Amino acid sequence: MPTATRTRTPVLDAACAAAVDLAREAAVAEAGEPDLVGEWLAASSDGDRLVTHSFACRNRAYRGWCWAVTVARASRAKVVTVDEVVLLPWEDAVLAPEWVPWSDRLRPGDLGVGDVMVTSADDERLVPAYASADDPEEEAVAYCLGLGRVRVLSVDGRDDAVDRWYAGQAGPQVPIAAAAPARCGTCGFWQPLRGDLGQLFGACANEYAPDDGGVVAADHGCGAHSEAVVEAVVEAARAPLRAPARVASGDGEELGHS
Repeated sequence: MPTATRTRTPVLDAACAAAVDLAREAAVAEAGEPDLVGEWLAASSDGDRLVTHSFACRNRAYRGWCWAVTVARASRAKVVTVDEVVLLPWEDAVLAPEWVPWSDRLRPGDLGVGDVMVTSADDERLVPAYASADDPEEEAVAYCLGLGRVRVLSVDGRDDAVDRWYAGQAGPQVPIAAAAPARCGTCGFWQPLRGDLGQLFGACANEYAPDDGGVVAADHGCGAHSEAVVEAVVEAARAPLRAPARVASGDGEELGHS
């Protein structure tokens, strides 16, 4: 049966731990100015007879960093020597954010004029064009002849687009859709997309709508709906006022209001 491997924690060498002045001199020589090396912070054991002394860095460009001076001595030797001097981040060091590849940093809307976004060969949103047909014979013929586009939208790519569009500004949950008189699916300016996407999404062709030229869900909406007709209010015509009629009595006197 396998045996367990034990690791021994290095013991802080007394001679190397006591070489604080030697380590400080090495740090000052590396920094160039005594004022750039601050107080002693700590000593840590990196191995047998190998100790690293840390000093605060007073260089304003490296706030929170430390001078790390590693000293060592040979077996059975009493003389301690300097191994290396480096700048290392300490507890409050100001560090650059973790590096993220450009392809992962890019967000929708970041692409500008002249920018080119390279699509990887294994992009899960795309599949070979011949794989998009439902008929196996059609797929085989298209593959042999090399017809159509090289790659088309995959099922995963389509589903991602559906979720993104429906949950975004083109969906039914935005304020403009909630206040709309009717839904886009009943609008004459709404042109359904081709294929399965057309069951839920279409393009807006109303130049006065905020989504003109964009893809919107069938249950999206805005105030530019084709059937949002304002009924004209027709006021009833009023007849002109007439003076009250005067009627003559039998003796010739006119009767009426005085």
